[in-house]
Amino acid sequence: METIYALSSGGVPAGIAVIRISGPRCRFVLETMIGAVPEPRRASLRSIRDGDGSEIDRGLVLWFPGPASFTGEDMVEFQVHGSRAVVRALRRRLDEVGGLVPAEPGEFTRRAFLAGRIDLTEAEGLADLLAAETESQRRQAATQAGGALRRLYGGWRERLIRIRALVEAEFDFAEEEDVPGSVAEEAWRDAGRLREEIVSHLAAAVQGERVRAGLQVVLLGHPNAGKSSLLNALAERDVAIVTEEAGTTRDLIEVHLDLGGWAVTVVDTAGLRIDAGRVEAEGIRRAIERGRAADLILWLRAPDDPGEAPAKMEIGGTEVWEVATKLDLLPERKAGRAEKRFESATEVFALSTVTGAGLGDLIGALRERVSSAGGAAGDIVPSRERHRNLLSRVVAELDRALDNGRVEAELRSEDLRRAGDELGRITGEIGVEDLLDVIFREFCIGK
Repeated sequence: METIYALSSGGVPAGIAVIRISGPRCRFVLETMIGAVPEPRRASLRSIRDGDGSEIDRGLVLWFPGPASFTGEDMVEFQVHGSRAVVRALRRRLDEVGGLVPAEPGEFTRRAFLAGRIDLTEAEGLADLLAAETESQRRQAATQAGGALRRLYGGWRERLIRIRALVEAEFDFAEEEDVPGSVAEEAWRDAGRLREEIVSHLAAAVQGERVRAGLQVVLLGHPNAGKSSLLNALAERDVAIVTEEAGTTRDLIEVHLDLGGWAVTVVDTAGLRIDAGRVEAEGIRRAIERGRAADLILWLRAPDDPGEAPAKMEIGGTEVWEVATKLDLLPERKAGRAEKRFESATEVFALSTVTGAGLGDLIGALRERVSSAGGAAGDIVPSRERHRNLLSRVVAELDRALDNGRVEAELRSEDLRRAGDELGRITGEIGVEDLLDVIFREFCIGK
């Protein structure tokens, strides 16, 4: 296997740059560039030498002999000053040493998986941890990266293997006196209990995916309803162009927010109207399509809004909150009132992005909405569609196995085997080769 290297500490310049190396040439790299192999797992201050003996830099060197390393292979880390010149010289020297190649995205973690140091759910947790932007995402990813799902699914798989062994013992040794039928009956009861545990766990999949992906909120309304102004107010910066001219926004504009530690994606859209031009009409089509796929629609209406209901825009069954905007343009006696015009709206708000009136109420409600949708961050929940699909297959196989109408014990046992295999696919113990490229390309280079 080739020896790989990468800058693992992010972009330079920086205070420190970490060059990570993994593979069979690590010991040779140490002997060539610092003249010795330091004590394992202890930071040593050393001069890192170029090919002509001159010093590239003086920094910390760490040596992790395999298999007691992250990748399961020999590993080296050079912690040097984070200038572009130092990093460039160090990379050039590694190329000159020979037998080393730059790492691909996620290649260190992929080698850790292939070496059995981590399972697939832990690898996915690491990817989510690197991408985490909010506290809830960090906590959920850290739980998964720490092996919580691996232990849960591994325990379930062991139970299935034991249940299957007891069931097969009944029909393999039916004439033996020391294998009572009550053993198989208890095994089937345990299979039923296990099914209920998985169903309960699966019910939290939406929460896990919501924490990971964030709540999707789409702003809809007629032209000049104040959508772009609200987007800018929520983002606390000028993201979208705001003018009095109708049809300024023609494409989707996304902003990712952190509301109290929860991820929210707010999408500004083209104003909905009938007499739109060709380009604007395409923007309207995209707006309606995104609204159908959203978790929540904020339907904005200005004081002069014609009052057309969101239902007429074919947005489907997405939850709608009605937001009356531009209250600063209303007479004082009407500014504090928000009348519900649409039967499909579940909440009604009134605000002004100019004065800030009512904006805090909307943000507070959004924070409460996303936290309730995400559950308790850090819970052991499936966080990806892949997990949900495979767990659904496990339940389907258990349903077939538990069907008392199927009297053939051999067939029911085969259903148990398939259920265990589906659990194995989640953690990567069985048949996941076709998934590896998809999963590990989510990583940055150097991890």
